[in-house]
Parts: sequence; structure tokens; C-alpha cells
Amino acid sequence: MTIHRIRLLGDPILRTRCEPITKPKSTAVRVILDDMRETLRDWQSRFGSGRAIAAPQIGAPVRMIYVEMEKPWPLINPEIVDIGTEDFTVWDDCFSFPNLLVQVSRAYRIRIRYQDVRGEWHEEDLEGDRAELLQHELDHLDGVLAVDRPHGLDPFCLREEWNRLHDAGDRYGEPEARSASYATPLTGLME
Repeated sequence: MTIHRIRLLGDPILRTRCEPITKPKSTAVRVILDDMRETLRDWQSRFGSGRAIAAPQIGAPVRMIYVEMEKPWPLINPEIVDIGTEDFTVWDDCFSFPNLLVQVSRAYRIRIRYQDVRGEWHEEDLEGDRAELLQHELDHLDGVLAVDRPHGLDPFCLREEWNRLHDAGDRYGEPEARSASYATPLTGLME
């Protein structure tokens, strides 16, 4: 098990679309997951924050996420299979740009599908901060960062300034009905 340096904004690997894992039970997958776990725990012990890490953040361009909240939760080949009808704003932060927060809009509820370390598929419904967290980490697997998703008139804030102006309760907005549809409306297409 190795503690890796966290790849920072500007590192090209953070812009890479990660490759799917074809052998979830392989030793290589276990080694990467162990390294992700140790790197996350190192960050938590040094900075007192951090709930999850994506493989590209330690330099591995593969589709894996490691979450540690109430319990360890490795996700292999995760994907969003459904989203709810509400969005909420979040002041998002990231190990890859630790001194910056970005206000983003995320789906309040999602359903994800993923494989475990035995290669078995699972689905999980998530909402609120857990849904936001998984959307953030899944973006990493597609080479997308929170800085690519700014929302609002003044969506960037240095951590020191944000901490001066806000408290932890300001981090998440209330869920609201999605204001725009992602589907093409059928009316008017046939005219």
C-alpha cells in the first residue's frame, strides 16, 4: 500500500476519460483500491476532511472510486443510471484544488450502478450530500472537474474567504425542481 501525491489542477491525467475495469477481482484493482484508501486516510489525518477519492487523483486512469464515510465503499465501473427531478446548489471543493470552492448545481437524487471487488453489480439510491459526492467523483472519471461546472453569478471563492463569510450550513442549497429539461421538447419539431 502506497500513499500517493494528489494530482492537482493542471495535471493532464485529471482531464483523461478513464478506462473501464475488465477484471474487478484482479490483484491490480485491489492494489489501486488499497492505495486510494491509504491516500484518502492520509489526507483525512492531515487536513481533517475528505470523504472520497477517484482513481485519477492518484494517477490511475481507471474507473474506480473509493468512499469512506460510515464505512469503506469501493466502487468499480460506477455510472449514474437515473436522476431525480430536483437540483441543488453546492459549494464544492476538491483535493485537486484544495484552496478553492466552486458553486455547482447537482442532481439532488441519483441512482448509481457499480461493481464491487467480487465483480458483482449493485444499484444504490443516493440523495443530498451523498448524491453530490458521487456526482463529483464520477465527473473525475470522465475528466471533468468542478471548475468546469460553475453555477451562478460569482461561483468561485478561495477557501479562506469562504470560511470567513459562511458557515458549514451554507454549503448545500435547498433542492428545487429542475428548471430546464435535458430532453428535446417534441412540440414544434413536426411543424
